[in-house]
Amino acid sequence: MACLRIGVVMDPIEKIDIDKDTTFVLMLEAQKRGHEVYYMRVGDLTVRNGMPQGQFHRVHVARAARHYRFEDRLSRPLQWFHVVLMRKDPPFDLNFFYATHLLSLVDDRECLVVNHPRGLREANEKLYALNFPELIPETLVSQNMARLKEFMDEQKGQMIIKPLDGCGGSGVFFVQAQDRNINALLEMATANGSKPIMAQQYIPEVRQGDKRIIVLNGEPLGAVMRVPRQDENRSNIHVGGRCVKTDLTPRDREICRVLSPHLNELGLYLVGLDVIGEYLTEVNVTSPTGIQEINALNNVHLESQVIDFIEREASALRKS
Repeated sequence: MACLRIGVVMDPIEKIDIDKDTTFVLMLEAQKRGHEVYYMRVGDLTVRNGMPQGQFHRVHVARAARHYRFEDRLSRPLQWFHVVLMRKDPPFDLNFFYATHLLSLVDDRECLVVNHPRGLREANEKLYALNFPELIPETLVSQNMARLKEFMDEQKGQMIIKPLDGCGGSGVFFVQAQDRNINALLEMATANGSKPIMAQQYIPEVRQGDKRIIVLNGEPLGAVMRVPRQDENRSNIHVGGRCVKTDLTPRDREICRVLSPHLNELGLYLVGLDVIGEYLTEVNVTSPTGIQEINALNNVHLESQVIDFIEREASALRKS
């Protein structure tokens, strides 16, 4: 495979956890194969006269105390890259939104952008699953506190609420009708009725874990079960969720089969699906994580399959 120039848009590299970060192992694998890897932040992207450009450093990464090293800063049109990986972590804020518009100006006949910026705009990580009502738990999106409380009553007096722009479990609450704080919690979550939130049926199987499934080009690569602490309702790893080895069930594969053509149509090639029990709860598209945890539990290297895919797609562009 000819050497590729791969630009990576991400959060501050100095702050990543190299033992957990998926972007890091993708960069490491690409570098091992002889590709040139370049680092940039959202703020390094610009447009001049309709031409998307970037300022960036070639970066060398390693599993070491000093895990990165920069070469001199460069400035080039983004078309200079063969591949751009958009790996900025949530939340999906206005800066992220504007960055997707800028990346949409990249000529995708010459440069592969993963995930595609149009797909990133259209597939809100909380709302996109609503396109598949047969796969998700009972769900309401509303800013009306009275309607939210009615929904809770329909769910036997308990539900999960979450912000539409949150990440990592931030702002996620398990609420019950008998809690005297329920009005205050809904006021806080909806900003006094001015901001819509998502309310979902509580799924008791969450105590056994919230499964993260890594999907590449519509096919499941592997999964990890994130089990919440006894004193937590959230399963996210960074709030103490414990990673446990798991297998893909027939239901998991059915969920992937249903979503596959829709994800591929939007150019959402690397995705993390969250499944609790029999239900799809979220579709994570911005910078899905979980690869290092799956690797450690199963003695695999999923990043190799991701870079294989990127090489194939980039090679096809170069031949077209």
